[in-house]
Amino acid sequence: MSAACGCEAPTPTPGAPEEHEEHRPWWRDAAILLPALSGLAFLTGLVLEWSGAGLVATVVFWVGLVLGAWTFVPGALRGLFTRGRLGIGLLMTISAIGAVILGYIEEAAALAFLYSIAEALEDKAMDRARAGLRALLKLVPETATIRAGGATVEVEAKDLRPGQVLVVRPGERVATDGIVRTGRSSLDTSAITGESIPEEVAPGDEVPAGAINSAGALEVETTAAGTDNSLTTLVDLVEQAQAEKGDRARIADRIAQPLVPGVMILAVLVGVIGSLLGDPETWITRALVVLVAASPCALAISVPLTVVAAIGAASQFGVVIKSGAAFERLGGIRHLAVDKTGTLTRNQPEVTGVVPADGFDRAQVLSFAAAVEQQSTHPLAAAIAAAGPEAPTASDISEEAGHGIGGTVEGRRVLVGSPRWIDAGPLKADVERMESEGQTCVLVTVDDALAGAIGVRDELRPEVPEAVQTLRANDVEVSMLTGDNTRTARALAVIAGIDDVRAELRPEDKASIVAELSSKTPTAMIGDGINDAPALAGATVGIAMGATGSDAAIESADVAFTGHDLRLIPKALQHARRGSRIINQNIVLSLAIIIVLMPLAISGVLGLAAVVLVHEVAEVIVILNGLRAAQAKR
Repeated sequence: MSAACGCEAPTPTPGAPEEHEEHRPWWRDAAILLPALSGLAFLTGLVLEWSGAGLVATVVFWVGLVLGAWTFVPGALRGLFTRGRLGIGLLMTISAIGAVILGYIEEAAALAFLYSIAEALEDKAMDRARAGLRALLKLVPETATIRAGGATVEVEAKDLRPGQVLVVRPGERVATDGIVRTGRSSLDTSAITGESIPEEVAPGDEVPAGAINSAGALEVETTAAGTDNSLTTLVDLVEQAQAEKGDRARIADRIAQPLVPGVMILAVLVGVIGSLLGDPETWITRALVVLVAASPCALAISVPLTVVAAIGAASQFGVVIKSGAAFERLGGIRHLAVDKTGTLTRNQPEVTGVVPADGFDRAQVLSFAAAVEQQSTHPLAAAIAAAGPEAPTASDISEEAGHGIGGTVEGRRVLVGSPRWIDAGPLKADVERMESEGQTCVLVTVDDALAGAIGVRDELRPEVPEAVQTLRANDVEVSMLTGDNTRTARALAVIAGIDDVRAELRPEDKASIVAELSSKTPTAMIGDGINDAPALAGATVGIAMGATGSDAAIESADVAFTGHDLRLIPKALQHARRGSRIINQNIVLSLAIIIVLMPLAISGVLGLAAVVLVHEVAEVIVILNGLRAAQAKR
C-alpha cells in the first residue's frame, strides 16, 4: 500500500532474491486479494440484509470490515506513532471506528472496502518491475582483458582498478571508464549516450564503460574502478532521484495534514465541553457523529477512482501512467525538456545531402560509396548503403579504424572516410555548410580523385514541429537536451521550433538541468535512452518514449508512451489537466459537505442517520463525476 494512505511499502532485504510481483496472479497478491474479499463480503452482507438475515449479515459485514481495514489501518497507525504521519488513511480509520461505536457496521465495512480497493488499484498501476534500472549494469561485461607484464590476462571486471591497461577487441564492450592509449576505432555509445552516430576515438580520447568497440583494437588505460564508473554513477543518480520523488505527498495527504488533527480536536471539545454543560451521553454521541461527519469518504474514494479511470483511459491512446501521484503531477506541467536522439529524431541516420565534385554526378558518388560501405557494420555505412541499393559489388575491402574504408569497384580504387582523413579540397565550403546543418559528412575519392561529399543525419520525426507548436499553444515551454554537438542540435532545433537548446551534455548534466528547471516550475522530461534515466527520475514527471526505449529509461520514468508519436505529449497533458479539474471538483464538493455537516452535527440538527445518508449521496455524486475521467478524447 502506498504512502497515500499513510502506509509504507516494505523495504526489501539486501541480497534477498527479487520477486517478479508483476507476474503474480491477483489471487496470490494480498494487496489485491484482501480488498477483493472485503468487497465480496460487503456485497454478500447487503444481499443477506435485504433477505432478512440481519444477524448473519452483521457478521459478514464485520468480515468485510476487518479484511478491508487490514490493508490500511496498521500502516496508518504505524505512520502516526513512529513518524507522526497524518494521512488520509488515518482519518478513514477514525471515521470507521466512529461508525462502529455508533453501531453502523455496514457503513464502516463500505468505507473499508471502497478505500482499500481504490488504493489497491492505484498501487497496482504503480507496481512496475525494478529490473530495468539494474539492467544498466549488465552493459558492463563480466570479464575484461588487461595487459600485464607484456602478456594479456583475463580478469573479473569488478576487480579492475584505475591505471590498468584494457585490451578491447572489435565487438567487445569497454569494462570501465578509461582513456585510449593506442589504436583508433569507432565506438557505439548508443546504449549509454543515446546518440546513433558512432563516436570516433583516437589516443587521448575518453571512453565510457559499456561502449561497444565497433572497429579496430584499442588499448585503454582505466580511470575508474570496475565497480565505480559512469554506469554505476547513473544507477546511483536514478535511485537518489526516485527516493526524493517518493517523499512528495499526494494531494489527499496534503489535505489530511490539517484535517486530521482539526477533526480530532473538535470532536474532543464537543464531547468534553458539551458534557460539562449538558447530558454527557448526548454530547459524546454528537462527538462521534462529528467524527463520521468529518469522514472524507467522498474524497478518499473519488480521488483514487478518478485517477484510476483517467489512467485507464490514457492507456487506450498509448500513454501508460505508473501512479496516481504521477498523474496528479502531470496535469500541472508547464515546461518540457526533450531528449534529441530517438525522441525528436528517428534514431535512423539517413543520407540527407550529396555534393559531387567536378567530373562526377550524384548517382556516381552514391554508387561508389555504397559499394564499399555495404561491407561495413558502421551505422553511417548502413545509411549510405541503403541510399544506393543497386550499387556494384566491391572487392579488396580494407577498413582503417577511425578513418574510413576502401575497396575496388569496377576496377577503380574507392575510398570513403571522414574529412579528417580525406582532404575536402574544393568541397571544403560545402562540407562546412552541411556540418552547420547538423549533417555528418564523409568524403569519397575514386582513383585518388575527390568524387564528392555525402551528408548523413538523423532526421526529425515529421510530427515534431506540430507537437512543439501545440505545446506552446497550451502554455508549455520546450527545451532540447542532448549529448550531441551544439551545431547539430541547433540545426535540428530550428526545424523543430525549439528556442532553448542545451547540447554536449553528460547524463549528470541533464539531471542537473532538469532538477533546476523543476525547482522553478513543474517540468517533465522525455527521453528514451539510458543516459536519460537520471533526468527522467529527477523531473517532476519523467516520460519514457516508445516501447523500444531502454529498460532503464522506462523504469525511471513516471509515464511511458507505447509509441513514438510526439503528438501524444500535448494529448497526455490535456488529458491529465482535465482529470485534475475533475479531481479538484470532487475535492471541493467533498470538503464542502464536511464543512456543512460539521455544525449541523454539533448542533444536533442532523443525527447519525442523516449524516450517513448525505455522505452516501455525496459518494455517488463524486464517483459519477470521477468516472468522467475515463472518457478520453481521441
